[in-house]
Amino acid sequence: MIRAGGKIKNSKFDELVSLGIINLERLLLLFIVGGTVWAAGIDILGWFDNQDKMALSDLFLLFIYAEILGMVGAFYRDNRIPVTLPLIIAITALTRMIVLTTKGSDPINIVYESLGILFLALSAIVLSFKDKMSLNKLKESKRNNLDNNE
Repeated sequence: MIRAGGKIKNSKFDELVSLGIINLERLLLLFIVGGTVWAAGIDILGWFDNQDKMALSDLFLLFIYAEILGMVGAFYRDNRIPVTLPLIIAITALTRMIVLTTKGSDPINIVYESLGILFLALSAIVLSFKDKMSLNKLKESKRNNLDNNE
């Protein structure tokens, strides 16, 4: 690292490595989008081929696909993934698992899975409040910097 005027500047190599990692991340996210659309398309076509009615667990699966796409979309919009989105995906996945496995399973397993959903929901609430507080602090910091520069 090179210090210039009190600021730390990265070397060209560090910048190239950083840019490479960022581009690789974006490429992997595009692959995730393609895989999600592919999997959703296969499932939807399968439901039409079987001519059966759509089950509740199938709808939960579509929600999971939509939430994954929303998470990638949020990254491209804000250059960050809100931590609550993966928690919501996990809640939906656990809910789907309960719907699929409730018949003939031990009732205590349903209690454990429900507690998992409760803990994930509480975590999502706490993290969303933390995220809002962090964004407000960032806005306030930017406002203070603008006021100090004038």
